[in-house]
Amino acid sequence: MIEGHSDVIAKVVKSSSAMFLGAMDTGKTTTALACARAAVEAGKVVGFVDADISNSMIGPPACVGLKYVRTLEDLDRFDEADALHFVGAISPNKLVLQQVIATAALAGKASAECDLVIIDTSSVISGVIGETLKYHKAELIRPDMVVAMQRGAEMEPISGMLKRFFSADVTSIAVDPDLNPSSPDQRAERRTEAFRKAFAPELGRWRVRSTVFAPTLPPALEQSRLHGMLVGVQDGHGGCLGLGRLEYDDGALRVSTNTGEGMQGLRIGSLSIDPETFAVTPVNLRDLMFGVR
Repeated sequence: MIEGHSDVIAKVVKSSSAMFLGAMDTGKTTTALACARAAVEAGKVVGFVDADISNSMIGPPACVGLKYVRTLEDLDRFDEADALHFVGAISPNKLVLQQVIATAALAGKASAECDLVIIDTSSVISGVIGETLKYHKAELIRPDMVVAMQRGAEMEPISGMLKRFFSADVTSIAVDPDLNPSSPDQRAERRTEAFRKAFAPELGRWRVRSTVFAPTLPPALEQSRLHGMLVGVQDGHGGCLGLGRLEYDDGALRVSTNTGEGMQGLRIGSLSIDPETFAVTPVNLRDLMFGVR
C-alpha cells in the first residue's frame, strides 16, 4: 500500500459515507474494497454501491448494484447483488439523470441499514458529462467523504468543484504507479461474461402487454421494432429483479428472463443485446419509439 492510503482507509472507516472517484485503472475499486474490509473488521455493516454500469462488480452491467457486507465472507460473494436499480446503458453519456437517480436511490437504501455506505462511481470524470454526473451524485447523496484517485492533475477540476459546492471532506490520494491497467478487450470480455451470467438458463418467456412498460409505448409503435431490446424486470416496489430481452415473434411481444417471478413491469433500456454473443448495441430510444433523434 502506497503512502497515504492507510490514513484514508482509517478516515473512511470512521465516516458514515464515502464516495470514490477516479479514472479507469486507478485502483478506485480496490481502495474502496479495502475500506469495506477494514470497516467489517472493525465491526461495521457496510453497504457497497457499485455505480460502474459498464464494468459492474455487483450484479449485471447496465445496472447500479448494492451489496451488504456484514462479514468478510460476503466479500467472497461480492458479485451477488442484494438490490439492483436498472439504468439501461453502459455509458452515462445520455443517461446522466437515470444513473444519478439509481446511485442515490441505492445509497439511500443502504444508509437505512448500514453503518457505512461506500459508493464506487464510474470512471467518467472529464468534461461536462463527468462533472455533471459527479456533482449531482454528491448533491443527492451528500457523502461525508469524497476520495479522489489522483493521477497527475486529472482529478483537480472535479475535486475543486466538489470542495466549493459541498461540505464533504474531499481527499486526493496518489495512484499506485505499479498498477497494471486492463486492456479494452479485457474489459469488454468481462462485460460480456457478466451479461452471459445475467441471462443464464433456465430462461422463461412471458408474453407481455403494451401496458407494462416504462416509458409507455406509443399506440402507433410497431412492436417488432422492440425485438432484441434490453429491459429491466421490475418488482412493483421500485426495485429491479434482473435483466430481460424483448422478443417479437408470431405477432406477439415476449420477454426472455430468468428473473420473471414477481415481475410487475418492464423498463426499456437504450441497448439491444444479442442472445448468442451477448454483445450490446446502443439504441436511441426516442428514435426507436417516436422517430425523433
